[in-house]
Amino acid sequence: MSELTTTGRSSVFEGKKGLGPRGMLLGAGVAAAVLPAFANEYWQFVANMALVYCLVTLGFNIVLGYLGQLAFANVAFFGVGAYATAIAMNAGFPLLLALPAGAAVTGLVGFLFGLPALRIKGYQLAIVTLAAGELFRWLYIHGGDITKGSSGLGIPMPSVFGIPLDSEIAKYWTFLVITVLCFWLTRNLLRSSIGRAIVAVRNNELAGIGLGMHAAGFKVLAFTWSALLVGMAGGMYACLLGRVTPESFGLTQLLVQFAMVMVGGLGSFVGSAFGALLLTAVPEVLRNFPGLEEIFFSVLLMIVLRFAPQGIGGVISARVPALRDTFVGGKS
Repeated sequence: MSELTTTGRSSVFEGKKGLGPRGMLLGAGVAAAVLPAFANEYWQFVANMALVYCLVTLGFNIVLGYLGQLAFANVAFFGVGAYATAIAMNAGFPLLLALPAGAAVTGLVGFLFGLPALRIKGYQLAIVTLAAGELFRWLYIHGGDITKGSSGLGIPMPSVFGIPLDSEIAKYWTFLVITVLCFWLTRNLLRSSIGRAIVAVRNNELAGIGLGMHAAGFKVLAFTWSALLVGMAGGMYACLLGRVTPESFGLTQLLVQFAMVMVGGLGSFVGSAFGALLLTAVPEVLRNFPGLEEIFFSVLLMIVLRFAPQGIGGVISARVPALRDTFVGGKS
């Protein structure tokens, strides 16, 4: 198959509305609100990292799951967003301007990445985007005073409305608001006519063109929006660590992000976030047991790919119809 598809879903936008999704969202909101009261500084950092990866996997899933293109540009978007935000903050931009500026730069890169997808697809597109990601990492290493080479680029203390984000809890509330806003905007996009068109391109591009759909434009738009989301996550990642280095955006990072999407579920809106939360938190629990982290990661991915290729989100939606629209976004 030249393109990734998600089977058995006629639409990602029509689904039952009921207490199930609302109750789940309410529970998630309560959990997010009370987390700082129970988490120490270390686990608060892990929670912040999980929020970063929620946005990363959501953006990755736009191209991989909803558009159905086998493209691995995600780690390139992640790095561009991190470096663009770091450079903007070093230039004196406040955080709330640096983050959207970094996302905008990454969106432009995503637009450029979307152009090859108009002519090539499948494994050829995967190789091209993978090579482009490595090219960006080479640019980070040889960027001179702009990127500070292999030693990495540090950033000043971020602040919001003059309040320094000098604790993990302060960063958490900022990241949570940004993540929720991005999820809300993406949900509205996917439920709109634009989102329907993106999925139509995935399901049958030739039929869409025959009906007068401008498939090329929707492909490029999907890449651009994916890059915006991941670029925003990259900026948050830079703020969280206080420094960005080239080795943070290599093949290992790509494999982690790909695993999060596959475990959560291709074309699964909340399922992707669930995969990000799971694969961020559980390895931290196992970190005190040398070797178990890698074993868990590998075994979980193999089990999901073999027995639940639709991902955890797809499994849950199949057993709880009321949550179908929340996890997968439509009827299965």
